[in-house]
Amino acid sequence: MASVRFSGVSKIYDNSVLALARFDLEVSDGEFLVLVGPSGCGKSTTLRVLAGLEVPTTGELFIGDRNVTRMKPQERDIAMVFQNYALYPHMSVFDNMAFSLRMRRMESSMINRNVMEAAEILGISPYMDRKPRELSGGQRQRVALGRAIVRHPSVFLFDEPLSNLDAKLRVQMRNELSQLHTKLGSTMIYVTHDQAEAMTLGDRIVVLKDGDIQQTDTPLELYDHPDNSFVAGFIGSPSMNFLEAELKRGTLEAGGFSIDASPFGRIPDGEYLFGIRPEDIQPEAGSPLYGAVEVVETLGNENIIYMRFAGRQFAVRCGPKVQSSPGERFHFRMDLHRSHLFNEDGIRIEKDD
Repeated sequence: MASVRFSGVSKIYDNSVLALARFDLEVSDGEFLVLVGPSGCGKSTTLRVLAGLEVPTTGELFIGDRNVTRMKPQERDIAMVFQNYALYPHMSVFDNMAFSLRMRRMESSMINRNVMEAAEILGISPYMDRKPRELSGGQRQRVALGRAIVRHPSVFLFDEPLSNLDAKLRVQMRNELSQLHTKLGSTMIYVTHDQAEAMTLGDRIVVLKDGDIQQTDTPLELYDHPDNSFVAGFIGSPSMNFLEAELKRGTLEAGGFSIDASPFGRIPDGEYLFGIRPEDIQPEAGSPLYGAVEVVETLGNENIIYMRFAGRQFAVRCGPKVQSSPGERFHFRMDLHRSHLFNEDGIRIEKDD
């Protein structure tokens, strides 16, 4: 196990594309850190630079006390699990897991012990003689994990390892990854575009946009206290509702509606972006706030109502007993103490708590 540190790391490709801005990040020994963001934000590039598959344009990388910036991949003591499993199709499960140990010329008895210990942890002991084509997607993913575990690396790197699995299996594998981290206590850095994975797996989450870190924090802090409108809109499903608003003498005017701005304290008049999450909006008969229902998603344990309000689509998360139909008026109230306000640069304004 080891800590990881990025110091001023950037990556600019030959076509002048900036993949990573000056990147400063510390990952604690034994931490499960998740990198999340939209396609092209630089999250996979971050892993590849750390793994030694890409050379940083500037900056330095440290694993523990070692400066690994110019080290070859095999010298860095890391193991990487890829999206497509990258298993050898002609080899058995055992041979796939043992391959890297044989390349190191490890004794056969040690190889057998390491492979079987990893197989036991992952629940794939009965499949050791099978070829990858004879396994399900979840079983192949466990083999790929096992191949990484047997090496006992300082750091595990995961590049969207669950994206090829169906929804139910993805949830199961998320739980297994969490349990695996608890058992091994290893440093793990995980890349995903799926915010649900990020929120459920990470001790901390790094939100990236255009190669730049937007915020690094615990899942709950990211959700409740986003630093800016990008993080606020990216984290959460359905995403946060936004309204362009103008503050005049303590009142936010948005699309013909007035919203009390007192929870935000004394801030200057001007243009702002108002944000509120779907679960912080509740139905209330007779409220002066209402929208026209467009779509209702019935999910069993809850209903998601999408309505047109102040020229924007608003999502409302309701209990299963709240019924509505497209075309109806939906009257509601907002928990303004749970709402957010962002300035013209997209930075969240702190409330006067």
